[in-house]
Amino acid sequence: MKTIVCMGRGGSGKTSFVALMTKYFIDKEELPLLLVDIDPDQNLGEIVGVDLEKEKKKTISELLVETFLEQGGTTVGIPPSERIEGKIWEKGLYEGEFFDFMAVGPKWIEGCYCLPNAALKRALGRLKKIYRYVLIDSPAGLEHLNRKITSEVEDIFDIIDPSKKSFEHVERAYKIAKEIGVEFENFYVVGGYRFPENLKSVITNKKFKFLGKIPYDKDIEDFGLLGKSLLELSNTSPAYLSIKKIMEKANY
Repeated sequence: MKTIVCMGRGGSGKTSFVALMTKYFIDKEELPLLLVDIDPDQNLGEIVGVDLEKEKKKTISELLVETFLEQGGTTVGIPPSERIEGKIWEKGLYEGEFFDFMAVGPKWIEGCYCLPNAALKRALGRLKKIYRYVLIDSPAGLEHLNRKITSEVEDIFDIIDPSKKSFEHVERAYKIAKEIGVEFENFYVVGGYRFPENLKSVITNKKFKFLGKIPYDKDIEDFGLLGKSLLELSNTSPAYLSIKKIMEKANY
């Protein structure tokens, strides 16, 4: 089992990268996969063709609301993360032909994500052992690193755009992961479609490895407008071909 975390600022193409990485592993028959969406925007499900509501599944945040607010449960005594774990497996885990999927969802109450993150961390600790790869689509912010939702990661992919803030995001993410003890083998940087190749020397250093960029692909834009799953993208699409090269460079 390997855990892969994908991060990046909003609009960098991070979620599309996770979807195309999923397609890559499916095409190689490297299964089973677990996809985890911890981004509050919840875009991953849509672009891999999973509608949790239609499948009668709930996000972790929804399960917490149901358990501790609507049904009058208490957070005193047994740790809430332990009490919710069985419900995550039963009601929050979508099980598909090639991959399973779960999402944290939006904030369940005013304040931080501490409780849903704790619930996810506990469930992942048990669940991920049965998968070949666990792919995590993380939010633009770096709070999930501070809360160590995943403390042991094989590879981190940071998708960047051509901006000073994006470069700073990479530096901060690497620094935070090291400071709080998130164990990872590789920290990779991938350029989004707006990232010019001639800037790769700016981001490449002894800490990071720049794996290339994802070119602009009109099909991805069209699929997004039509609400189609990127798993249906042609194997000859420029974006998918670039993902194959990137994953091969990362030894997948």
